[in-house]
Amino acid sequence: MVSRRSLLNNLMMAAAGIAVSPNLVFAAGDKSKRIPWKNWSGSQVCYPEFRKAPASVEELQTLITSAKGKIRPVGAGHSFMPLVPTDDTILSLSRLSGVVSHDASKNQATIWAGTRLGDIGEPLAATGQALLNMPDIDEQTLAGALGTATHGTGENIGCMSSFVEGLQLVTASGDILECSRTQNPDIFHAARVNLGALGVVTQVTMQNTPKYRLKRETTWLPIEDILEQSESLASNNRNYEFYYIPFTGMGFTDVQNVTTEPVSATDKIDQNDGAEDLKLARDMLSWSPKLREFVLGTYMKTISKEVTIANSWQNYASERNVRFNEMEYHLPRENMVAAFKEIRATVENNFPEVFFPFEIRYIQGDDIWLSPFYGRETCSIAVHRFFQEDYKPLFAAVEPILQKFGGRPHWGKLNTMNAEQLKQHYPKWNEFDQVRRQLDPQGKFMNAYLETLFA
Repeated sequence: MVSRRSLLNNLMMAAAGIAVSPNLVFAAGDKSKRIPWKNWSGSQVCYPEFRKAPASVEELQTLITSAKGKIRPVGAGHSFMPLVPTDDTILSLSRLSGVVSHDASKNQATIWAGTRLGDIGEPLAATGQALLNMPDIDEQTLAGALGTATHGTGENIGCMSSFVEGLQLVTASGDILECSRTQNPDIFHAARVNLGALGVVTQVTMQNTPKYRLKRETTWLPIEDILEQSESLASNNRNYEFYYIPFTGMGFTDVQNVTTEPVSATDKIDQNDGAEDLKLARDMLSWSPKLREFVLGTYMKTISKEVTIANSWQNYASERNVRFNEMEYHLPRENMVAAFKEIRATVENNFPEVFFPFEIRYIQGDDIWLSPFYGRETCSIAVHRFFQEDYKPLFAAVEPILQKFGGRPHWGKLNTMNAEQLKQHYPKWNEFDQVRRQLDPQGKFMNAYLETLFA
C-alpha cells in the first residue's frame, strides 16, 4: 500500500525530476536592548518596556492605575493586524484562566478571559456544557477571540461574541464594571467586540448548550461542483465551510452535524502536513502551472471521504504549526460566488507562488456594534500567504475585490481600511467611540494603529 503523502511525492518527483528547496531566511530585525514581542506569524513586532501578567483582578486594577504610558492587552498574539504593538506595557491574562462558575439550569458558564480556546472544552464538558461553536484554531484566548469577532462557521450560528451574556470589564480608572443587556447595556454592546480599546475584559459569561458530539465529513470535489452545491450544503448542515486549493481545480467541503454515534475516525490528512505538501508541490513544479494542476488534481481525486466523530471542541479547533499571514473579509452572503470567482482568476493569473487554500465560511448576522456581521447574513473569504514570504502584493490585488463586493475586514486579519472607510460599514461606529472616550478619556488603551481609527 502506498501512503497518500508517498503517492503525492512520487507524482511530483516524476513530474519535476528534481526537488528544489527554497533558501528562505528571516529579515534582520531591529537592534534593541529590549526583548522584542512578535505575533504568531512574526509580521507584527514591538519592544515593550514592561510585560505584565497579573494573577488577580485586584493586581490588574493596581497595574492599570499605576502604569505609565499605554497598555495593550495581548492574548495569544494570533492577530495579524497591529492591535497589540506598544513600546510601553503589554498585558497578558494568561494567569487568569479556567472556568469560574456555571449555571446548569441556563447552560451558562463564566470563564476567565485569559483562557485558551483549546482549554475550554474539557472543563465545560465536566459541567455538562459545550460552546455553541468554535473557530478552527485552538491557541487563541477567549478575550482575544471575542475582541476581534472571531468566528466558526454555520449559517444559523453567529460569531463567538454573539454567545456572550455578560462580562466583567476593568476600566482605565481601575473600576470594575459588570455588563449585560440590562446592566450597563451600551458598554455591553460595545465591549462584546472591543479591540482591547475599552479596558480589560477579565471574565465572560457565555451562553452554552448541553455537551454534544459532532460527525465531521470532508469530501474532495472539483471547485465547480462545490460552488453549485454550496448554498444547499450551508442550509442543510449545522456547520459548513469549503476550501479551494489554488492551481488544482479542486477543493473540499467540511460539514458537521450533531450525532450520537460513537467516537471514531477514518484516515485523514493532517492540516500541517497538507500545507507542507502544497508548498513542496509549488516549489518543485512552479515552472509549469498546468503540470502542477495536473499532478495535484490527480492526487486529490484519489482522496476518499474523511469522517471524524468526536466531542464538539475536538472536532472544531486544531493546532496550526505551519505559519502564515492572512487576509479575511466578510461579505454579504449573496456576493460570495462572484467574489470568489474573481479572486481565483486574479490569483491564478498573477500569483503562481500561492499554495495556501482559500477558506470560505458562513456566519449568521448579529446586533453587536463593531461586529463585521452586524445586520446581515455573511460569507467570509480568507486568503493566506506563507509567513516567510511577502504577502503584500497578493493582498493588495485581492483586497479591492473583497471591498468591491461589500466586504468588512476581520478585525484581526490584515487589511488597509481606514477610519473613514470603516465608518461606512458600521452604523454604530460613533456610539462605540463615545463609549470608548467615556471609559478611557486619556487613551490609556490606545496604540498607534487604534489612534488612526479613533483619533
